[in-house]
Amino acid sequence: MPWRDEEGSILPLIAGFASLGLVVVLLVTAATSLYLERKRLLSLADGAALVGAESFALEDVERMEEGLRPRLTSDAVARDVVAYLREAPIGGLEGVQLERAATDDGTTAVVSLSSYWRPPVVTLLVPEGIRIDVTAEARSVLLP
Repeated sequence: MPWRDEEGSILPLIAGFASLGLVVVLLVTAATSLYLERKRLLSLADGAALVGAESFALEDVERMEEGLRPRLTSDAVARDVVAYLREAPIGGLEGVQLERAATDDGTTAVVSLSSYWRPPVVTLLVPEGIRIDVTAEARSVLLP
C-alpha cells in the first residue's frame, strides 16, 4: 500500500507549524509592547508640552491684531517641564530623559523625551531593547 510509506510524516509538519506559531506570538507580543510603551511616553511628552505652553507670566501676554498672544521663553519652558517631570507618574518607563524643552518661535513649546524599551520576552528575532524618542508640541491660545 502506497500510503504506508508516508506514515509519521505529519509530525515534522506539526512541529514546524507550532514553532512558526510560537515565533509569531512572540513577535506580536514584542510589537504590542513597543507600541504601548511609545504611546505612554508620548502621553507623558504631551503633558510636559502642555505645561511648557502654559509657562508664561501675565506680563508676557501681548496684544496682537488677531487677539492676545503669550510670549514664551525657552528658559521658562525648560524650568516648568523639568518640574512637571519630577512630579509626573512615570510608572514603568525605564530611563526617561528630557532631550529638549524649548520654544523656537516664542509661541509653541516643544518637548522631546526618550526612554529605553525592553521586550517582554527576549528572543533571537527581537533586540534586547531600543531607545524610543518622541516629540510633542503645544501652544497656548488666549480668547478675548
